[in-house]
Amino acid sequence: MRCSGLIDDTVTVLIGGEAGQGISRSGMLLGKAMMRGGFYAYGAIDYPSLIRGGHNFYTLRGSSRKVFSNSGKLDLVVALNKESIFSHLDEVNPGGGIIYDEKDAIPDEERSRGDITYYPVPLSDIVDELGGPKIMRNTVALGSVAALVGLDVDILKGLIAETFEGRDKIISMNVEAIQKGWENVIEFNYGFQCTLEAGENPERMWLTGNEAVALGAQAAGCNFLAAYPMTPASPVLHYFSGHDEATDSVVIQTENEIAAMCMTVGASYAGVRSMTSTSGGGFCLMTEALSMAAIQENPVVVMLGQRPGPSTGLATYSAQGDLLFAVYGAHGEFQRIVLAPGDAEECFFLTAEAFNLAERFQIPVIVLTDKEIIESHETVEVFDVSKVDIIRGSLIRKWDGDEYLRFKFTEDGVSPRAVPGTENALVLSNSNEHTERGFVTSKSEPTRLMVDKRFRKEEHIRRMTGKLSPIKTFGSDDPDITMVGWGSTKGPALEAMGLLSGQGVKVRYVQVRIMEPFPDGLMEHLSGETVLFENNRTAELGTLIKLNTGYSFNNVGLRYDGRPLTPDEMVSKVKEVLR
Repeated sequence: MRCSGLIDDTVTVLIGGEAGQGISRSGMLLGKAMMRGGFYAYGAIDYPSLIRGGHNFYTLRGSSRKVFSNSGKLDLVVALNKESIFSHLDEVNPGGGIIYDEKDAIPDEERSRGDITYYPVPLSDIVDELGGPKIMRNTVALGSVAALVGLDVDILKGLIAETFEGRDKIISMNVEAIQKGWENVIEFNYGFQCTLEAGENPERMWLTGNEAVALGAQAAGCNFLAAYPMTPASPVLHYFSGHDEATDSVVIQTENEIAAMCMTVGASYAGVRSMTSTSGGGFCLMTEALSMAAIQENPVVVMLGQRPGPSTGLATYSAQGDLLFAVYGAHGEFQRIVLAPGDAEECFFLTAEAFNLAERFQIPVIVLTDKEIIESHETVEVFDVSKVDIIRGSLIRKWDGDEYLRFKFTEDGVSPRAVPGTENALVLSNSNEHTERGFVTSKSEPTRLMVDKRFRKEEHIRRMTGKLSPIKTFGSDDPDITMVGWGSTKGPALEAMGLLSGQGVKVRYVQVRIMEPFPDGLMEHLSGETVLFENNRTAELGTLIKLNTGYSFNNVGLRYDGRPLTPDEMVSKVKEVLR
């Protein structure tokens, strides 16, 4: 197996066009083909909030080593419309190329880059010859990409057969389209300088963070999901609904997010492992019912996929602006846990763990993600499901004691949890403050005792979350500089570390994975100069760190235009700090 790009050990391809031209599907197929060829890949989709039209593009970066993010630089552009040529011209590395439809003629005066090669391919003519729909130009283009970079074209053909299994005519037409796209480029022997020479095909997966969240939930025994579609969290609902029979799950697309959260709480009350998924605007609507779950001590899991706000903001882009909202949002004081995975693998395992934590302590658990993580594809090793334990806490199937007290005062604050229908137990629960039995009370002393009872869970929660690697470190043990971040900053930070190490800079990256309760021990990892990286305007993790430790960052690298930080941006900021 061999991978050689124009500037490093990665090959980066961008497929651009407009909504409806199969941009995402093309990128996903090419990334999966790289995986089948033995390579690692990372792919991210960029699209405006339009049903059709607008400029869409999928950026895919592959290598023989693990790839953590895109780089911001391109080796090859596949332009399915003319706009895509000029939108990304400045991002192409010297020596790079642009594949475009021969019908989109580019006059010499518009070819402003003399250090790249333009590859005209008769995409439309080939599709017309095959009698296929216009969207099939993307399939022809994939064959052309394979020819330019040396990727085994038979891998792509095999993926087409898998994707359209049972639809022989479509398979035949698309396989022929790939072949003709490949032949049209290979006959000219362009000598493109990027190489993806396939090797052994180890068992890996090509999936998004959303799919990893759904798989983690199902591995943990979640069989109820209620959600209202909201980008970028909708694919969790889609995945559950597409596998409801296979997993014996109940999946409900509700009329709004309020109903989704109330149904999730109700399913939990009935003893079912339940969850909902949403983005910031939907979570706003859910917060009243989140508080209800807290006072009822009903365990629920919420996947909150961040996007830029306020309000609708940039509905299809990425941000990290809901951290403090996730930690402090909703009325009243109550215990919660907020987990912040940084990649697809962490999405799987932390989501699975969220259900154990929710039931162990009978509290809400929020899995805080963002669009860059949950809509991007990654090559990951197959998840070891044997590492997922199902721990149902104090859930009881039969009550053999005296009168059942749903909210009994206990040393650790966690009461025996029966559900309606439990033998010898009448389960009383409502949204008011209550006695141990569950009867409504407004008296002073029972109220104080019940609040204290719920908060006795705190030290036990902290002890349990402390076992989940709430802070992870990467890189040098004796760094010149320490980068700190969370969520989707992990990928570009790890790429930046590689670049900086190659330039003789000793660097460490500190990833905070659990935001509430905020973990102990952060300060011992902050060596040398420090710089905080986040995708928001106000450094929300910095605020959280200051509230919990008193530490303030003098150096921050913030991006808040809806796009993820790039490794190059991080490298530049680190060098600025070290100057």
